[in-house]
Order: sequence, then C-alpha cells, then structure tokens
Amino acid sequence: MTPTLISSTLVHKIRPATVAAGVKSPALILLHGRGTNEDDLLGLADYFDPRFFVIAVRAPFKFDQTFGGFTWYELRDVGNPHQQQFEESYNRLTQFVQDVKRLYPIDTTRVFLLGFSMGSIMSFALSLTKPEMVSGVIAHSGYIPENTPLKFAWDQIQRRPFFVAHGVNDPVIPVHLARRAHELLLQSKADVTYTEYPIPHTISEQSLSDMSTWLQKKLDVPADMK
Repeated sequence: MTPTLISSTLVHKIRPATVAAGVKSPALILLHGRGTNEDDLLGLADYFDPRFFVIAVRAPFKFDQTFGGFTWYELRDVGNPHQQQFEESYNRLTQFVQDVKRLYPIDTTRVFLLGFSMGSIMSFALSLTKPEMVSGVIAHSGYIPENTPLKFAWDQIQRRPFFVAHGVNDPVIPVHLARRAHELLLQSKADVTYTEYPIPHTISEQSLSDMSTWLQKKLDVPADMK
C-alpha cells in the first residue's frame, strides 16, 4: 500500500520502497536544481537501490512566470544567494526532513540527501549545520554555501559520508568550488568520496552509476557502524 503524502513545508512526490512487510525503509530525499521541479530527479529513482523510500522535493519559490519551474532562492551571482529566500528555504527543508522522519514509515537512522546544483547547495547547508539529521549526502554540481550566516558544525562531521561529484567543464558552477568543498570536508575528517567527470553542468551516465553504487554500499553498512 502506497503511503499517503504527508502535509509539510515542501511539496513533494514519493516512490515507495520494495521491502519486506514490517521493515522500515531507508529514505533518499532528492533536491532538484534551479528552474525545474520535483519530477526532474524523480525520474532517476529506478536507478537507485529499491530498498530506498524515495522522496522528490519541490523548491519553494517560483523561478520564471513564463517558463515555469522552481528555485530555492534567487542569485545575485554564483556563491551569493538572496539571503532571505535562502534562509526560508533552509528552514523549510529542515522542518520537512523532521516531518519525513516523524510521519513516513522509514528508518530514521538512514536518511540520505541527494542534491543537484542548487539542490546540492541546500544539501550541504542542512547536513553541515545539523549533521545528526542525515546519514549521508550526495552533492552533484554544487558547492558549500560559505557566503551565508550559517554556522557549520565542522567538528561534528567526522566519518560522515559525502559523495561530491562535479563536471570539469561546468560553465554554471566552476569546478574549483567543488574542489573547495572537497578540501573543507577533508579538513573536517569526513568520509568523502570526490570525483570529477568530463561533463558540463549535468548528471552523466557514469556519475549516476557511481552515485547508485555509493548509496548501495552505504546501505550495506550497519547503521551503528557509521
């Protein structure tokens, strides 16, 4: 039986997991990039381990009245978000993850975030300020939002798993920002896997395969050993 969608701070869609009756599923929360919606990454759900309860989230702000789509915040330039919108999105995402853990039939010790572009920036924002809320993060084609009032808990992410992926030919978010994220995570002794791909601002077949493999390996590690 498909669970009823919960009412929370963000519009979303779900793809229930394939697990035995009575077994709580790990959760994978998908955060799309600027100008799209929750369907953008939901189409990737079948590439991931079927044990995942997949939740695809819609960003809260309209992106363009003509072409549609949604955004987490407006940009002044790369690395310089509209602070009020950024803060609202951060607060909504934080509450949403809390509601997901409380109201969906999932294993609350195994909640993973997967963000692309601006969605990966939001994934970093939540996981680096409230690391206890998530079990691991995939950040594809994004960066750590250092130019915000957020206070990062660098001393609390030792051994926390991160998969950071970026295209070396990315014209939207330069690869040096991903390298900076890699450096910061290593300094904090996070369990970070960092990979660059010969692609622009997109997810490739290879990066998708690598993300799927990484997630599957994380599921095969007992939660109390992480």
